[in-house]
Amino acid sequence: MSNADKALPSPTLSRRRPVEVRSVWADNLESEFKMIRSLVDSYPLISMDTEFPGIVFRPAADDPYNRYRDSKAHYLNLKANVDMLNLIQVGLTIADHDGNLPDLGTDSCYIWEFNFRDFDVSRDAHAYDSVEMLRSQGIDFERNRQCGIESVKFAELLMSSGLVLNDSVSWVAFHGAYDFGYLVKCLTQRVLPVELTQFLDTVRLFFGDCVYDVKHLNRFCDLYGGLDRVGMALGADRVIGKKHQAGSDSLLTLYVFQKIKENHFKDKKLEKYANVLYGLEVFT
Repeated sequence: MSNADKALPSPTLSRRRPVEVRSVWADNLESEFKMIRSLVDSYPLISMDTEFPGIVFRPAADDPYNRYRDSKAHYLNLKANVDMLNLIQVGLTIADHDGNLPDLGTDSCYIWEFNFRDFDVSRDAHAYDSVEMLRSQGIDFERNRQCGIESVKFAELLMSSGLVLNDSVSWVAFHGAYDFGYLVKCLTQRVLPVELTQFLDTVRLFFGDCVYDVKHLNRFCDLYGGLDRVGMALGADRVIGKKHQAGSDSLLTLYVFQKIKENHFKDKKLEKYANVLYGLEVFT
């Protein structure tokens, strides 16, 4: 398989098989979604990460309360960014309830990384430092423009994939408000809803009642920091790719989620912590 990276998975969470990233472009998008569609029933746990051109709208730096703003203010800032910017990558890791990845009848296990063409680094708004960081991590913006996926086509195939509008699947992300924001924008092909409650209702409509934000779960586990720091604290290794590559991040997010379940939620009902996106909490 072309453009596939390989590495050994964490031995505590899957069989000792190499993991390969299946790089998805315009020319293999339909065949890869056909494959995913055939796997969803057996692998209903979906871990997701997105890469996008940074954040261009921020609360005023001299606002002493900007770190403590309420969820509605955070959402309006998120909406301003997502409405203006475009997706670069989506990483999807699908697994069974024990964290095992599909092997497609081979000696390897597989995850997916979708590369989009919507973002034009020469014309579109972006945060320079974020784009340069993504470039340093291996993202080829010129190849994305030439060979990448149109978001409208991705949305069309995602809608019929069984990954969304399916009560039998669960979705996992780490600090996932922006991730779900970009997917909602992609699926609806319009700007995000004006109200936070409308946005959360839309997330629930597409992704179901079992959406887990690992950053939210961390609050109940005495865990702090970003994905890599939490992974290190739990002994969940990044076994393939680099930080800020969507496929690699989606796999590490799955590993961290599985570790948190095993170590901190064995005797608790995880469902009571579902459908809360970190930073967009709504208290009733």
